[in-house]
Amino acid sequence: MPRFKHRITQALSDRKTQGLYRQRTRLDRHQQMIDCQGESLVNFSSNDYLGLAQEPALIAAWQQGLSLYGTGSGASPLVTGFHSAHHELETQLADWLGYDRALLFNSGFSANQALLFTMLEKEDVLIQDKLNHASLMEAGMLSPATMRRFAHNNMTALERILLRSDQQSPESARMVVTEGVFSMDGDLSPLADIKRLCVNHHSWLVVDDAHGCGVLGEQGSGSCDHAGVKADVLIVTFGKAFGLQGAAVLCDEETAEYLVQFARHFIYSTAMPPAQAFALSKACSLIRADQWRRDKLQDLGDRLAERIAPDIDFVATQTPIKPLIIGDSDKTMAASQALKDRGIWVSAIRPPTVPANSARLRITLTAAHSRADIDKLATAINEVIHD
Repeated sequence: MPRFKHRITQALSDRKTQGLYRQRTRLDRHQQMIDCQGESLVNFSSNDYLGLAQEPALIAAWQQGLSLYGTGSGASPLVTGFHSAHHELETQLADWLGYDRALLFNSGFSANQALLFTMLEKEDVLIQDKLNHASLMEAGMLSPATMRRFAHNNMTALERILLRSDQQSPESARMVVTEGVFSMDGDLSPLADIKRLCVNHHSWLVVDDAHGCGVLGEQGSGSCDHAGVKADVLIVTFGKAFGLQGAAVLCDEETAEYLVQFARHFIYSTAMPPAQAFALSKACSLIRADQWRRDKLQDLGDRLAERIAPDIDFVATQTPIKPLIIGDSDKTMAASQALKDRGIWVSAIRPPTVPANSARLRITLTAAHSRADIDKLATAINEVIHD
């Protein structure tokens, strides 16, 4: 058997044996419901936190953008792919989030990797929270810099690494990278403490706020605003609270120009469709204006926490991400299926996405949910976990 074929066959077999084989499920969505194999279930696994993905005003904006700009950008940003809609969105984001510039990317994965690959050199030190997203970890491992990781949200561990770096590499550039809201746990990074340590140790702070922007802070400005700090570089993504797709890197003027000149993900990728950028400008406006969406999320989160049985290992977070830790992967899959049988869709998250023995039900709330949906979810969880 050819080596590639043997490797593929063995890896797939191992994944099945470990009970970690992952598959896509074909479904259709409408509001907070999904239709799957003829059944309609309440969807508690969407990152559409503000319910904008099916907001009529946002749909109309994308349709208007298609009429104005057509379907695609036609080129990379440095050729003929940078349109007026892109410029207006970048200006809007920079003004809203308090930076000189914003640069658009086609995904958060691309934005994260572009930043780390472009900025880091061999003599540099990259310091990351151990629970950072896979895009950040992979970029760190593949970059020429020395990467160090600190225990999740552990400021003592972070300070120890910074002190060691001061002593061993006093002339090296240092970058501390964290998420604003951690996607699998729903907890917040202690950004004020991290910022203080970065200032004291002359390090850049980079925050990936994929799950915080739109949800936290004044007018949904995100985790940094919520913590009262400003990151040196901020990454926001559009596939969560914005209800669309793509990402942006926000930074000062010189850093933006450096990325334009040297970031290969930016230079050699076709720009996002201008119609999408036009719709994203509408999403920005809705996020800033519609405080009721964030208020509703808070109300629904409080209601769920009140109705889950106190002996269940449910984490009541400040965000729409509510993990229910089970531990064993097989039991987690069984719980997910039992909820489906009760008309509730909650995805099971297993290793390697989360650490070993921390498999969980990752519950996510959206502004499209109703109080009745929350009550149905809580009742179902109490039954399934106590069964």
